[in-house]
Amino acid sequence: MTIGKSPDRENAPTSAPTSGAAEPVADAPSIGRVLSAARIQAGYTVDQVSSATRVRVPIVHAIEEDDFGRCGGDFYARGHIRAIARLVGVDGEALVDRYDAAHGGSPASKRPTELIESGPIKVPGRGRPNWTIAMVTAIVVVVGVIGFNLVSTKSGTGTTGSASAPLPSGSGTGSVAPVTPAPTPTVQPPAPAPSAPAIAAAPADKVTVKLVAEKDTSWVSAVDGTGKSLFQNNIEEGQDQTFTDPKQIKLVIGNAGAVHVYVNGKDLGPAGKNGQVVHVTYTPGDPQAG
Repeated sequence: MTIGKSPDRENAPTSAPTSGAAEPVADAPSIGRVLSAARIQAGYTVDQVSSATRVRVPIVHAIEEDDFGRCGGDFYARGHIRAIARLVGVDGEALVDRYDAAHGGSPASKRPTELIESGPIKVPGRGRPNWTIAMVTAIVVVVGVIGFNLVSTKSGTGTTGSASAPLPSGSGTGSVAPVTPAPTPTVQPPAPAPSAPAIAAAPADKVTVKLVAEKDTSWVSAVDGTGKSLFQNNIEEGQDQTFTDPKQIKLVIGNAGAVHVYVNGKDLGPAGKNGQVVHVTYTPGDPQAG
């Protein structure tokens, strides 16, 4: 009697995969597929993701293919996953947990040893007079004068040695006149930097948009009414950009909570929430979303 093989056992894998890619959890799409789908849905290209997150283009491609070998280690792989997930609007911590589960847990982070900051080196004799050296010098001078006078007296009187030579004026107490240190130059504090003025009154026949990065860095794309790209880069914290066009200004803001918006002379506040991607269009007249 011949016993047939079970179809399930025949098709079951004989060994675990050995590739370095993250293994999907319970039929869920892999980390790379989740990030790739979210990027496409948000309307970003790989170059735009690289510019906004500072992750090099080849590494972004490799992560979307679940190849984390080019990240340079688990520490950097987690950071890249979090940065890309934050931009495209998915849960980065959940993806990092899946990465740790597929790569043997979260090891201790390895960071370069920070240099121990030492205090300033004190140079002797700089900043105030050295009283010890002055005292020793004065004592040596006094002793030398006394010895010279005694020798001179003995050689001039023969056997008479009772007379003592007078001490130089002011040397009997052995005190030394204090040396007045040079006055310390007064350092004037730097003048405070002028605050950035609010956006100037905009012409009525144009739309003027000013973006100010107040809390964090954000990637920004600006296109005018003819479809021409005016700006496509990061705005660092403390920087601002102003755009003007007769028809409209179309914006994509990658981290809306970090950007303060002024349109046609009016303060509209933050563009959105932290990590939120905002698509908005402004036209002349009263601010209105296109």
